[in-house]
Amino acid sequence: MAEEIKNTECETEAEEACVEDVAGCEEEAHEKKCRGEGKKLKAEIEALKARLAEAEKKAESDAAEAADKYARLAAEYENFRRRSKTEREAVYGDAVADTIMGIVPLIDNLMYADKFGGGADNPEKFAEGVRLILGKVPEILGKMNVSVFGEAGETFDPNLHNAVMHVEDDSFGEGEITDVLQCGYKYGEKVIRYAMVKVAN
Repeated sequence: MAEEIKNTECETEAEEACVEDVAGCEEEAHEKKCRGEGKKLKAEIEALKARLAEAEKKAESDAAEAADKYARLAAEYENFRRRSKTEREAVYGDAVADTIMGIVPLIDNLMYADKFGGGADNPEKFAEGVRLILGKVPEILGKMNVSVFGEAGETFDPNLHNAVMHVEDDSFGEGEITDVLQCGYKYGEKVIRYAMVKVAN
């Protein structure tokens, strides 16, 4: 019996030693596994840090490139704006010069008429000179693509005429212009000044 108890104790000790060995093995295996996973995680973190640094570098590079493009575009726009302004001013100056050159002969003729036409001494001759000068006006304006409009007998058109007087008269048609107080002028199809007219009915 004592031998049986001794054997049982031995078995129990052996089992405990075995359990301790297994627990130790499991703990060691778990430790190895954790170390392996730790190394793996550490490697992943290092890889992510490298990718992040690369992404930041690329973002900085892209931002610098975008800023450079913006600066170039802003400079180009500023140059374009200055050029456009200069060209616009030059075109306007040329247009004014062309217009003045077109009417200068008319002004010259009016000055000659005043100087040599006799004026009060010979009103008929003066009036004839003025009529001749006025006869050249449509030709001069035509060279500048300006046309004169507004004549008695035309039908009133609110797009061209400005009615300042109205008369009821059965001898005229409805909306007929009876008198033109001021001629109208057009540059191409653009109305420069509306004709000031008197309209019937």
